[in-house]
Amino acid sequence: MAVSSSSFFSDFGLLWYLEELNKDEFNKFKLLLKDETEEPGHQQIPWAEMKKAKRVDVANLMNKCYPGEQAWSVTFKILGKMGLKHLCEKAKAEMISIAQAVKPEDTTPMELEEEEKAMLGDGTDYKSQIKADLCIMRNKIHLPGQLQEFCHKITREDRELLEHLFDEDGQTGEQPQIVVLQGAAGTGKTTLVRKAMLEWAEGNLYQEKFAYAFYLNARDINQLKEASFVKLISKNWPSIEGSIEQIMSQPGRLLFIIDSFDELDFAFEEPESELSSNRNQEHPVSFLISSLLRKVMIPESSLLITTKPTAYKKLKSLLKRHRCVEIVGMSEDARREYMYQFYENPKWATQAFMSLRNNDIVFKMCQAHQLCWVFCTCLKQQMEKGADITLTCQTATSLFTCFLSSFLVPEDKSSPSVPNQFQLKNLCYLAAKGIWTLQYLFYREHFRKHGLYKPDVSIFVDMNILQVDSDYESCYMFIHLHVQEFFAAMFYVIKGHWKTTDIPYQSFEDLNQLLDSKDTHLMQMKCFLFGLVNEDIIKQLEKTFGCEMSRNLKWELLEWVETLENNEHSLSKLTFLELFHYLYETQYEAFTIQVMSYFRTINVAIRERLHLLVSSFCLKYCQPLQTIKLSATVIHKERPKSPDETWQAGQDDDDIRYWQDLCSVLHTSEHLKELDLFHSNLDGLATEILQQELRNPDCKLQRLRLRFVSFPDNCKSIFSSLTQNQNLTHLDLKGNNVGDNGVKFLCEDLKHPEHKLQNLSLEKCGLTVAGCEDLHSALIKNKRLKHLSLADNALGDGGVKIISNALTQSQSTLQSLVLMDCVLTSACCQDLAYVISNNSNLRNLDLGNNDLQDDGVKILCQALRHPSCNIQRLGLQACGLTSLCCQDLASTFSVNQRLLKINLTQNIFGYEGIKKLCEVLQSPECKLQTLGLSKEAFDEEAQKLLVAVVVSKPCLIIKSTFDEQDVEDGS
Repeated sequence: MAVSSSSFFSDFGLLWYLEELNKDEFNKFKLLLKDETEEPGHQQIPWAEMKKAKRVDVANLMNKCYPGEQAWSVTFKILGKMGLKHLCEKAKAEMISIAQAVKPEDTTPMELEEEEKAMLGDGTDYKSQIKADLCIMRNKIHLPGQLQEFCHKITREDRELLEHLFDEDGQTGEQPQIVVLQGAAGTGKTTLVRKAMLEWAEGNLYQEKFAYAFYLNARDINQLKEASFVKLISKNWPSIEGSIEQIMSQPGRLLFIIDSFDELDFAFEEPESELSSNRNQEHPVSFLISSLLRKVMIPESSLLITTKPTAYKKLKSLLKRHRCVEIVGMSEDARREYMYQFYENPKWATQAFMSLRNNDIVFKMCQAHQLCWVFCTCLKQQMEKGADITLTCQTATSLFTCFLSSFLVPEDKSSPSVPNQFQLKNLCYLAAKGIWTLQYLFYREHFRKHGLYKPDVSIFVDMNILQVDSDYESCYMFIHLHVQEFFAAMFYVIKGHWKTTDIPYQSFEDLNQLLDSKDTHLMQMKCFLFGLVNEDIIKQLEKTFGCEMSRNLKWELLEWVETLENNEHSLSKLTFLELFHYLYETQYEAFTIQVMSYFRTINVAIRERLHLLVSSFCLKYCQPLQTIKLSATVIHKERPKSPDETWQAGQDDDDIRYWQDLCSVLHTSEHLKELDLFHSNLDGLATEILQQELRNPDCKLQRLRLRFVSFPDNCKSIFSSLTQNQNLTHLDLKGNNVGDNGVKFLCEDLKHPEHKLQNLSLEKCGLTVAGCEDLHSALIKNKRLKHLSLADNALGDGGVKIISNALTQSQSTLQSLVLMDCVLTSACCQDLAYVISNNSNLRNLDLGNNDLQDDGVKILCQALRHPSCNIQRLGLQACGLTSLCCQDLASTFSVNQRLLKINLTQNIFGYEGIKKLCEVLQSPECKLQTLGLSKEAFDEEAQKLLVAVVVSKPCLIIKSTFDEQDVEDGS
């Protein structure tokens, strides 16, 4: 027979709680105990014994007359009559704690669960209350675009996501206590957590993990000023369930859901030391939420929090370790299904889906039900008119404009259903202020402050621009964040006087403040702002609202772009991709040409199809373009199979078309001289397009950098186009997997008499000694190559011997050779020394990061002192040198009048070595202009010597770093 926790506790625990009573309370307890009705099986405690009994005696008498749990049952009853409910709750909580600690071996889990339910209740009434409340909430809420089946059913994907939110991390094995659901507005975060509450209440979710779950909505929380934590979570707690304090004895089995963190009107600036763990003490609600988030209040509990991305940084600063899950909204299949349910005509549904899908920007917006409804609504009206919806779907700005027009086509300008210019301007002001300050909820006092009263607000509610909160009639929000952003952008173009009160000037009213801001949450508003440059859009809005829009926006934007072009600091704050997004939203060719005319160099990283779309649109209008720096990783990459193969093929064709448009700049832009393509991944078709553009006779490229680019054929197709491009003089293939086989093809092209290449970098290209044979023959036959970098290839001494042999031929024109990190030793120095003393054209030699050591450098120094040596720049950094070679170096400095730059950083010379060098550095015979040495690497005495050199010889620069550009150009 299992021993229950309560009987175990009653052996000594009853006395503890009798000790809690003062003298008067204890006497009253005895009187009430005397009057306790005798039940079958109970012994009556004689009053004579009771009257004189002390606390310990009363406890013993009760355990004798009321065995097991009966003693506590009577005690709870009497304490309840005395109004000492808190002692009952405390005792019950302690029973559970002891039960969990003791767990006798013969106590089965079922017996423990039954006992726990007997003391706490099983939460049935609470769960019933939750289900009833969620049902009421579901019936009250109706957002535009939420079709019945999309709102309420829990999908297989939803259930799978919810079930695994609190699973152990596969890598660390840790189980998260805090999970954050982050997603854009309207993607279904609130719906998902409400479904989670309902599934838990119905017994389908988290039954083993969480005994109780509590849903806290930001809008409810904002209504409270001060409360205790128990009061905060008691909103849905039924009185018949018992005290909510009882469940706090199992803190690890509690789940708190905080919905819409981004709407909380709190600064969360309280120091952690001031937070509270007291559940019953009243505090400002911000303190309670902060205490819960920062694991001061009930630290063992679990949290599930939803937020928009704009508030995630703020939330993250409050949390310790947590798991973040992105909620993206409706899947592609769900969007397709939605549209087929929205339209009665399947052909219309197909047409709308295809038109929206062809624009990545607006199709991504359709992940939100409300926006899917907005776009479907306006496209339906367009199709009813027989209009071409392809034009409408070009930009989000045109779709939102079309949507507003579908509701606002008044026959009578005085119609009360149409907002006047004053009302519209004030709403736009409120929208803009909200976007700047991350405010998405508006109360009547906000509207009144800006001259908008209930009848004014009702106009916008009727037009499905604003919606009323289902629980708070005085609370409003735009039907979607993007709708608020659209009206916020309109604030900057609507003309007319609008302020009715003495509202002080706000900084966000300055257009340049908006344009200069780097806050990411303002980007969509800026996109809409640029979209409003389009003359057709402006005319449609003027017709819709019957108000006048400013035509100055175009010129204000051009002035701003001009300041960017003249200010490198401002330009660095704006990514070109961001600008390209804005310009694409205009669909205004003349304006885009004007904006792009300010830029000579473009730097852009293409990471998704949308980037490719906007970049190809803008670059073709950049007429003065001279340099493109481009990284592309999504060109025609593999896509998951689509049920609509025709549409899938069309998407792939679009990708190639966008890439073709972008690459066409190589021959259409007459001023383009340099292409820097880096960290990119191109497939066969994309490579072929690039190759064709390089071959185009109108291609004026002179410098081509292809660094860390993945080609399917190891650059062979690129090599074949080199002989046909008569302008290309610089080729950089750093980080490409060319290999010895690829170099064979390259060298065949280098031998061609039409080849114009002067500067070639094969750094980190996987070359070995085998590839040096092909380079040997190419170097002998090629009469134009001036610079060659073979850095970071495992050539070894054998490879350098082969290269050196080619450079000693009388016809070698090479002026600069880079052999850094080529696994060289002193064994190759004799071959290099022969080149130095016999090749009069060689001006630059970089041997850094090779284990040449003192013996190798001594051999090189002998050659450097040879009268035929023309070396002007020498790299010997990190070559394992010591003070033993410093005399040779010093002698070279005084004899060689042509050596201007030498890099000796990362060598251990010591004081004696520095002393020898400094003696000659100060002499007039030394013509060095730049010396690579890190002063900080030496002791104080050596540093003093170097400082003295700089003072006595101002023309000599001692620096710790050398620019890569110096190496590349051989300067």
